[in-house]
Amino acid sequence: MIPIFKPYMPEGISSEIEQILYSGNLAYGKYGKIFESELQKFIGNERIISVSTYNQAMLIVLSTLGLKPGDEVIASPVSCLASNQPFAIKGLKVVWADINPKTGSLDPEDVERRITSKTKAIFHNHYCGYLGEIEAISNVAKRHGLFVVDDSIEAFGSTYKNKQIGNVNSDVTVFSFQTVRLPNTIDGAAITFNNEELYQKAKRIRDYGIDRTTFRDARGEISAEHDITLEGYGALMGEINSYIGIEQLKRVSDLLAIQNKNAKIWDEKISVQSGVESLSITKDTVPNYWVYGILCEDKNKTIDQFRSEGWYATGVHINNNIYSVFQNKEVLKGVNDFMDHYVALPCGWWI
Repeated sequence: MIPIFKPYMPEGISSEIEQILYSGNLAYGKYGKIFESELQKFIGNERIISVSTYNQAMLIVLSTLGLKPGDEVIASPVSCLASNQPFAIKGLKVVWADINPKTGSLDPEDVERRITSKTKAIFHNHYCGYLGEIEAISNVAKRHGLFVVDDSIEAFGSTYKNKQIGNVNSDVTVFSFQTVRLPNTIDGAAITFNNEELYQKAKRIRDYGIDRTTFRDARGEISAEHDITLEGYGALMGEINSYIGIEQLKRVSDLLAIQNKNAKIWDEKISVQSGVESLSITKDTVPNYWVYGILCEDKNKTIDQFRSEGWYATGVHINNNIYSVFQNKEVLKGVNDFMDHYVALPCGWWI
């Protein structure tokens, strides 16, 4: 059966990996900086940091934005659990907003209705690589003085008005480079910023709150004059992961092009099939086609049908407002409608 996900790994990298393993330089260094530089070029944003895991990246974002226990964040329950679990870790109050059941993305009008004096940020998940209403959500945030975080856990390579996500008008964008993402660094993530102050702050939070330019004295000893004023994490990406990321980026445009070509083939097939329709694409956006989304009359029947034909069809995620950890099980009409009808089909570079 053709899988819904398949980790990509470039050939011919084992010898360099072996050299790194025995070089004595395993922590963030030369390759980490090169990887970030290549990400900057691809995305078109110089304010970017690589991170060891997506979970750490999200926690860094929450700390960088200064979010405290009891603060409210608006988020979509239609997302990967990894996107929302950090809110529980930090003791934030999660306010679920409803979605457009035709796109799987946040409904800007419903988002605005849920803003209170305690709301600090909107986390805009771009479900399975399909971008939401970026401009509309940004306008809502501006009217109320809120941060917008583009949760692009599955959306690296998706574009809005011909610009890469991560280089649009949101304050922060978070990417996952976990095994089934493209690119993947076995595990890892990245964060981009539109604000220099947040970017510089996040770089320190990523590294235990340390400013490495003043951390050690002339003898190389830790300086007592260097104060730690920020909470922080040990979240620097290691050299092997960074090197793998560099090699993946060399081919990522070609792989994304294959996925886009596969999506056009699915467009034709789905257009003549009864009981299913392609997931709506938000105006001015192009998905990365991590998967190909469809909406169907009978979800289980459709999954079984495609699997019988050799395609591993799946619902991918389940709505997070069913989980007790978030202390918010509000029933949302658009969410239920979408989850009852959404199915993902394989669309990756391996097809």
